[in-house]
Amino acid sequence: MDKWQHTLKKTISFAGIGLHSGKAVKLAVKPAEPNTGIRFIRTDLDDNVVIPASLFRVADTRLATTLAHEDIQVSTTEHLLAALAGMGIDNAEIELDGDEVPIMDGSAAPFVHVLKKAGRQRQKSTRLMLKITSPIEIKNGESCIRIEPCDGFKVSGEIDFDHDLVQKQSFSIEVDNQNFIKEIASARTFGFLHEVEYLRQNGKALGGSLDNAIVIDRSEILNREGLRFSDEFVRHKILDLIGDMALLGCPLLGHITAKRSGHAQHLLLMEAIADNPEKWQFVRWTHKGEESVLEKVVMGTRAAGNKILPYFVPPRVIPIAGGAALPA
Repeated sequence: MDKWQHTLKKTISFAGIGLHSGKAVKLAVKPAEPNTGIRFIRTDLDDNVVIPASLFRVADTRLATTLAHEDIQVSTTEHLLAALAGMGIDNAEIELDGDEVPIMDGSAAPFVHVLKKAGRQRQKSTRLMLKITSPIEIKNGESCIRIEPCDGFKVSGEIDFDHDLVQKQSFSIEVDNQNFIKEIASARTFGFLHEVEYLRQNGKALGGSLDNAIVIDRSEILNREGLRFSDEFVRHKILDLIGDMALLGCPLLGHITAKRSGHAQHLLLMEAIADNPEKWQFVRWTHKGEESVLEKVVMGTRAAGNKILPYFVPPRVIPIAGGAALPA
């Protein structure tokens, strides 16, 4: 992983609709100072409310990952966060004039395409990385998600659906910029036709279409162009996981194995990491002679547990009935 923090060289813009709200939204990703992390800013509100991309701001994990400050939310954040993490962007401000990130084509590819054109700007601050030193595992029914020590960032995903067109799929990848772009970024979100109909009846998936999701009927995939990968479904699950894990606020050194997991399990894993500082350490690149080596950043375990990046932990948000949220 790169030693230095990075931001964008210039502002980039997007326009689209929210997958669940069906509302038009405009979004701009702007360069930010070192140690800012990723921040969402609601420009449609008088106070331009700022919501840090942090696990402590997660208010809802049903259908997508929603972040919140008090009762102000930004939903469906995972694809854009995955694109920024996959492209090695540490610091950025994301301005949007609505409460949902545009779904684009249902993958991270449109974001990645424009991010590549904009380019990265190296910054003068070094990165802190969170290095897993002992395994952490979360089991929840048939779902299991585990992280264990690894010199890089690796993700192994497995899904198992009772449907002939999906069934059991698995995929494993060493996540770096090139592998992310080639193997993961273009994998689209997916759903079953009967579920889409149910969601729409309940005010969700109002912006969903064959242009931004794979839709599966009982015996066929309804998208005329078919799949981008034979195992596109599990690859998209890995994309979601990468985006969610970006809420730790810094690059991760570890191997995640996720079986039948989703946004809720991703959050449980991040919470378990935060709650067990003795099982990880902060590291950064330093020079020893002519070599660059990873060196532990010394801090007490209590301080470390309170210092999950981005650098200054905001108050934790606790979901309450009705989808609103309150700071702890």
